[in-house]
Amino acid sequence: MDSAKRVADKKDWIKGASGDWEVIIGLEVHAQVLSKAKLFSGASAEFGGEPNDHVSTVDAAMPGMLPVINKFCVEQAVRTGLGLKAKINNYSVFDRKNYFYPDLPQGYQISQYKQPVVGEGQVMIDLDDGKTVTVGIERLHLEQDAGKSLHDQHPNMSFVDLNRSGCALMEIVSRPDMRSADEAKAYVTKLRQIMRYLGTCDGNMEQGSMRADVNVSVRRPGGDFGTRCEIKNVNSIRFMGQAIEYEARRQIGILEDGGSIDQETRLFDARKGETRSMRSKEEAHDYRYFPDPDLLPLELEQGWVDGIAKALPELPDEKRARFVKDYGLSAYDATVLVSERASADYFEAVAKGRDGKLAANWVINELFGRLNKEGKSVETSPVSAAQIGGIVDLIAAGTISGKIAKDVFEIVWTEGGNPAEIVEKRGLKQVTDTGAIEKAVDEIIASNPDKVEAVRAKPNMLGWFVGQVMKTTGGKANPQAVNDILKAKLGI
Repeated sequence: MDSAKRVADKKDWIKGASGDWEVIIGLEVHAQVLSKAKLFSGASAEFGGEPNDHVSTVDAAMPGMLPVINKFCVEQAVRTGLGLKAKINNYSVFDRKNYFYPDLPQGYQISQYKQPVVGEGQVMIDLDDGKTVTVGIERLHLEQDAGKSLHDQHPNMSFVDLNRSGCALMEIVSRPDMRSADEAKAYVTKLRQIMRYLGTCDGNMEQGSMRADVNVSVRRPGGDFGTRCEIKNVNSIRFMGQAIEYEARRQIGILEDGGSIDQETRLFDARKGETRSMRSKEEAHDYRYFPDPDLLPLELEQGWVDGIAKALPELPDEKRARFVKDYGLSAYDATVLVSERASADYFEAVAKGRDGKLAANWVINELFGRLNKEGKSVETSPVSAAQIGGIVDLIAAGTISGKIAKDVFEIVWTEGGNPAEIVEKRGLKQVTDTGAIEKAVDEIIASNPDKVEAVRAKPNMLGWFVGQVMKTTGGKANPQAVNDILKAKLGI
């Protein structure tokens, strides 16, 4: 679909003083390639380290030093392109993008312009209202990152740290297909999810390994595109939403006052929650692109690309559909479980050979809930998939009730151990002896004649009796048996 033809839902229109407006959003996401070495040198691409500790003579642009392409970085770009259902270009060219800044020692960036390694693709995003939107990918190209200027180390001077200089970046350029801040946030979230599944970028925005330039313009619904402004280097999905909301309203205010929008590059000030002008927007010709004379064109063999494609892992959309089909999960539960590859793998280890819905309930509600509370991840969980599976087995067999299962989970979380052995040693088995349950029920009924009359008038009060029986039996009575016996004894 032509990007310009897509009109946002009315709920996403922004009301101005003179009528409704529509926001148009396109994103350029810079994702650092997950690689041990940089794009054109053997220096470490690891995050952190002392300033200028991960710098080779190539990264520092010493005279006579020549770049040598890192094949693994190319493979990671191809893998990402395949994950985005994009066209892989077997012939691509590296160009020099010329601009001058203290943290760019060469005076140019090696990038790709007219002939990128990855062409058109698409990403499907799912919104909270259940709607699915297709965002077109225009291109993915490889380029090297710049260094970092440090302005807070000295009162009179700025320092430069080149540790990041030369690290491989994938710039993923979307079409202007998004029509709200929520869509843009969902797109970046999905992009990060796909790359984490693929193992091509860790997506750690707080470390700068993934950041976005956000292009925003406004128009009357269905009208021609307006003049766009670019918000540079947004490194938080939450800040991205705030920046879009502010920038759209800023532009609407100018247009409604009779002004015009200047195409420019802006920055987002997170403390003030607003964008501010940085510089007038450069065009491609300002960078004087030309093919890098030190690098031959990149030619990929189709067999090599096909081999990468065959080795791709199952991606989130396919995995979610399979969870719904094979385990009978709701779309919501499946979405939660596939949000991270580690979470999905954990669930499958629990669910294998067991009731999928019960397994999902325990993984999502009990495990994820506790992990979030404790600030832990699935990878650092003190409870293994085998232990959760053991608890699910005990519930399914009727050995323990749901309430007792939560107590067992707490013991496993804090002390470890085998759930079945814990239940056996601590006498936590569920009481299924109907004779013992009947005795407890008879005692409760005999002691509460007023409640008996009340429950016969209002059957929904049965829960009080269930609670009393469970209390008497230490929570070990089979809840279904308790319900059945109470209904029979009370005649409801």
